[in-house]
Amino acid sequence: MMISELSFTEENYLKAIYHLSEEGNSSVNTNSLADSMNTTPASANDMVKRLSQKNLIGYQKYKGATLLTKGKKVALTIIRKHRLWEVFLVEKLGFKWDEVHEIAEQLEHIKSPKLIRQLDKFLGFPTIDPHGDPIPNEDGEMKETVRASISDVDVDAMGIVVAVNNDDTLLLQHLDALKIKLGSKIRIIERMDFDGSVSITIDDGAKQFISKSVAENLMITLV
Repeated sequence: MMISELSFTEENYLKAIYHLSEEGNSSVNTNSLADSMNTTPASANDMVKRLSQKNLIGYQKYKGATLLTKGKKVALTIIRKHRLWEVFLVEKLGFKWDEVHEIAEQLEHIKSPKLIRQLDKFLGFPTIDPHGDPIPNEDGEMKETVRASISDVDVDAMGIVVAVNNDDTLLLQHLDALKIKLGSKIRIIERMDFDGSVSITIDDGAKQFISKSVAENLMITLV
């Protein structure tokens, strides 16, 4: 099974199964998959059966779907293309980090392996995308970093922003307004028991508050 033989929809399902399994679900049920793909459980179930017949996933009724080796390779290839295109759009075309996800969703389905190899080389073989997510290399290997959300680290801790867990446009625009970006230095000053909001400083500036939702999605490496 070559990636060029798969439809865009099949590729998107494989990518969704990969991301859901990365969240801790070794086996992905069709209801979760349907929610992720914004479709009905019946449609998700039909696609799961089709991908199973192509030996890309394993599927057991009532247990869910798991990526097989070939399916995982396809998913990582698509994720690699998506994240490389995001780097290209931000670094070379001047897009903002909140503008690139939907465009990369279209570009990730380009089939040419040579184009992607040349794109990777042109960009200097980046290891992370504009949101801090690791970019798989051609063999599907990713450089992982030890990181934690601001919600999970101790008060008085300090770290460097290395990723944003959610590429929601409004969240990224909010971070821009706060002047938080990859590489920003964050110190945790106080955590509010009432609502989980956090008082921080950014690059040693004035103290300000971020909501629990922002804190949960902002990933740092402690220094």
